[in-house]
Amino acid sequence: MNSQILGVVVMFVATLLLAVPLGRYIAKVYAGERVWTDIIFNPIEKLFFKVSRVDVTKEMSWKQCLVAMLTINVVWFFWAMFCLLNQSWLPMNPDHNPNMTPDLAWNTAISFLVNCNLQQYSGETGVSYFSQVYGLMFLQFASAGTGMAAAAVVFNALKDRTTENLGNFYNYFLKSCTRILLPACLLIASIHVFEGTPMTFKGIDTLTSLQGDTMHVSRGPVAAFVAIKHVGTNGGGFFGANSAHPFENPNYLSNIVQMIAQILIPFAMVFAFGFYCNKKRLAWVFWGVMTVGFLILVVPAISAEVHGNPYIAKMGISQQGGNMEGKEVRFGSVASAFWCIATTVISTGSVNSMHDSFMAVSGMNMLLGMMINSFYGGVGVGFLNFFIYVILAVFIGGLMVGRTPEFAGKKVEAREMKIAMIIALFHPFLILVGTAVASYLTAHDTNMGWWFADAAGKHNASGWLNNPSYHGFSEMLYQYTSSSANNGSGFEGLADNNPFWNITTGVVLLFSRFLPIIGPVAIAGLMAKKKFIPAGSGTLKTDTGTFGLLVFAVKVIIAALAFFPALALGPIAEWMKMP
Repeated sequence: MNSQILGVVVMFVATLLLAVPLGRYIAKVYAGERVWTDIIFNPIEKLFFKVSRVDVTKEMSWKQCLVAMLTINVVWFFWAMFCLLNQSWLPMNPDHNPNMTPDLAWNTAISFLVNCNLQQYSGETGVSYFSQVYGLMFLQFASAGTGMAAAAVVFNALKDRTTENLGNFYNYFLKSCTRILLPACLLIASIHVFEGTPMTFKGIDTLTSLQGDTMHVSRGPVAAFVAIKHVGTNGGGFFGANSAHPFENPNYLSNIVQMIAQILIPFAMVFAFGFYCNKKRLAWVFWGVMTVGFLILVVPAISAEVHGNPYIAKMGISQQGGNMEGKEVRFGSVASAFWCIATTVISTGSVNSMHDSFMAVSGMNMLLGMMINSFYGGVGVGFLNFFIYVILAVFIGGLMVGRTPEFAGKKVEAREMKIAMIIALFHPFLILVGTAVASYLTAHDTNMGWWFADAAGKHNASGWLNNPSYHGFSEMLYQYTSSSANNGSGFEGLADNNPFWNITTGVVLLFSRFLPIIGPVAIAGLMAKKKFIPAGSGTLKTDTGTFGLLVFAVKVIIAALAFFPALALGPIAEWMKMP
C-alpha cells in the first residue's frame, strides 16, 4: 500500500515540475515570442490563415472574440451531426456500425463540442472510425483549443494597461492546437504505441483463447484518441470501458502517463497566466488554493477506498487491497481513487475504474469536485471558472476592509459583479433543476412514452434506475452534475441512452459550456477598458495567502449553500446508513 501511495505522490510532483516550464512556454506562444516550434508550425499556420483569409495581425475586442468562438462552434456542431447520422455509409467503417439515432447524435455532438464527452453509447460499437477520427477526435482538439484561446483572451485583458484590443481569437485557437496540444499528443501517443495500445484502421479481429473459445476483439486508432482525450481534458473513451480497458490503458506506466497528461495543462495554464501578465506570485496563490481544495477531496477518497467496504468487513471477509469492486488489479485502489478525484476536479471525465462502485465518501467528493468546478478545471475553462470566484472574493474583500474592490489595477463594479453572480449561480441551477425533474418523474413512476423508449421496451421513468434509494438519487444527481461541469464521467448505474436523458443533458451541456466562457471574457473585456490604477497603500493585495484563503472560503460557502441539501439526500445519507 505504501508503494501505491508513493506512486500517486510521484505523479503529482512530476506534473508540477513539468507544468512550470510548460506554463512559461505557453505564455511565450500567446505573447508571440520565439519558441522552438516556430520552425515546424509557422509555415503550416500561415497556410491555414491564408486559406481561411484570417488576418491575425488584426486584434479583436472581447465581443468580436466571442462572436468568432460561437460562429466556428456552430459549424463544428453541424459537421459532427452529419458524421454521426450518416456513418453507416461513410468510409472507414469496417465493423459496419449503424447510424446514431437523432437524439443520441444530438447529445454526442454537443458533448464532444463542449469538451464534456458524455458518452451515452459504447465507443467501439457506437461509432465508426470515420466518426471517431474526423468527428470526435477533431472536436477533442477543437474544444480544448477553444477553452485555451478564451483563457488567452482573458490573460490579455488582465495585463497592466488600458485597452479594448485583446488579441486575435483565431490566432490563439490555432496556436493552442498546433503549438501546445499537438506536440504533447504526439509524444503521449507514441508512448502508448510502444506500451501495446492499438493504432490501426483494421476492424474487429477474431482470436482463439487458450481455452479454445472464439473471441471478437475490437481495435482501431486508439493511441491517438487516448492522447488527446487526456491532454485536452476531454475524457471520451475509444472503448466503452474507457481507460479501464487494457487496450486504452495497458499497465501502470501508461496509467501514470495518462494521469500526468490530464493534469499537466490545467496546472500549466495557471503558471502561464503568471508569466504572461508578470504576476508570478499571484499565480502561485491561485495554484495553492486549487491544490488545497484538491487535497481535501482526494485524501478522504483514498482513505475510504483503502479501508474497504464496511459491509464486507462486517461479514469477516479480508480486504487487503481495499475496496476493489469495479477497479483494475493492475492499478490498485489508491491509484484508482486518485484518478477518480483528479478526473472530476480537472473535468476530464475519463475513468480507469467504475465510479458507481466507489464508497459513498468518494462519490460525494467526485460530485463536489464537479460542483465547485474550478480546482484546476479543464484546459483554459478551469482558469475562467476560477476567475469568477476571484472577482467575487475581490468584491467581498473590498467591502470587508472598506476599500474600493480592485483586481489587476482595475475597479470591480456593479456590472462585473452581476455577471459573476449570474455565472456562479447558473451552474447549481442547471444541476439542481435537472435532478429535481428527473427525481419527480422517477418517484411518480411517470409513463414517459417516446421519451423513454429504451431497448428493453420500458417506458416508465423508474426503469432508468438500476439502484434504489439514496444511491439511485446520486446517479441522477451525478449525471446532471457531470453535464453541467463539462466532465462526462458517470456513475453508470443509470440507463441514460434514451430521448429524455439525451435531450435534457444536451441542453445543460450547451448552457454550461458557453455561459461560463462568455461571462469571464465579458468581465475581463469590461475591466480592460477601464483606467489602470497602480497599486497603492489602499489597494487590496491579491497575491497573498490571506486573499487565497478568502477565495477558498467563497468557493466553499457557495458550494455548501447550493449543493449540501442535494448531497444530504444522496451520498451523505448513503454514508450515514453504513455500519
